[in-house]
Amino acid sequence: MPGPVSFGLPYVLVALLTVPALVAVYVWQLRRRRRQAVAFSSISLIRSALPRQRTWRRHVPIGLVLASLALLAVAGSRPQVRAQVPVSSSAVILAVDVSGSMCATDVSPNRLAAAQDAVRTFIEKQDDRTRIGLVVFSGFAQVAVPPTTDHAELRKAVDGLTTGRGTTIGAAILKSIDAIAEINPDVAPADTSGTTSTTPGAPGAPWNGGPSTGTPLPGTPAPRAARTAPEIVVLLTDGANTRGVTPQEAATQAAARGVRVYPIGFGTTEPTQMVCTRDQLGGGLYDGPGQGLSGIGPGGRNFLVVDEQALREVATTTGGEYFAASDAGQLQGVLADLPKHVQTQEQQLDVSAAFAALAALVLLAGLALGVRWAPYPG
Repeated sequence: MPGPVSFGLPYVLVALLTVPALVAVYVWQLRRRRRQAVAFSSISLIRSALPRQRTWRRHVPIGLVLASLALLAVAGSRPQVRAQVPVSSSAVILAVDVSGSMCATDVSPNRLAAAQDAVRTFIEKQDDRTRIGLVVFSGFAQVAVPPTTDHAELRKAVDGLTTGRGTTIGAAILKSIDAIAEINPDVAPADTSGTTSTTPGAPGAPWNGGPSTGTPLPGTPAPRAARTAPEIVVLLTDGANTRGVTPQEAATQAAARGVRVYPIGFGTTEPTQMVCTRDQLGGGLYDGPGQGLSGIGPGGRNFLVVDEQALREVATTTGGEYFAASDAGQLQGVLADLPKHVQTQEQQLDVSAAFAALAALVLLAGLALGVRWAPYPG
């Protein structure tokens, strides 16, 4: 149910004082006419000459006109209500992992191809109001398509995904925040000061063969924002963060801005060989079976397997939910069921247009009744 009504321009409500003032003028005019009425010798003769009319009818049209003026004054004050609206009224940012491990064949034909099919299906099932943005990440993260309703552009970008080295989950979350900030002025861009560079080859960028906790963000962890942004981030990854800011640090920034992240861990716990197509490699010469995947880092940690603990922490911190998908069918199901988990979101809605439309209807009704009930038609 809608919450309490607030007003963007409350001082405009002063215009409501004109309504009782006009009522007072109307009553004064009625009394003045009575005092100036001509005395007739036979009142019954006058009454018989006029059409029969109920006394209250002559006041209804003017009452409706005054009511329409009151409604226009309310409309001008920009009334707003807090209500639950469908998430499709906002935007979804899809952050897709395109690291080399997405060519693993434990998901047929490989992880990336299955993810592309699932994302394409998800895009096609959204209505024309839903804005969708695409962020891709491997050794660094970038906004491939800003939030848009142009689903053809999105499908083209998904079809052209190519792989890279490294996995920067934290950077992907920060880029997703930036994409949301471009369309929602209430969401501040991500703060990258103090984070480790995520650009390959840049000074301070760690080698992707091992983990990097990144440089802690300045200040204490920010509490979750009082207001939740209607936009959400759906993050699909098959591995663990290997460089740059950590997912947990990025999630803290997302939570501080009210941005919810819904991570999806994709793939099995036993990746085998890697088979990439030429298109998935960006037109490179490699095409065919690769050697067994090797992503074992310090402490025996496998960076080619989903870091479920980190992704669950991201979901908990931001108010989202974590999903696991070990094959193409499960991934399709997770994306198809996502709207059920993110059905509505509370937003401040401007209802001034509704008040203005109601004012117009009331005014038309007043004019129509005034003409219909006029004692001297024609």
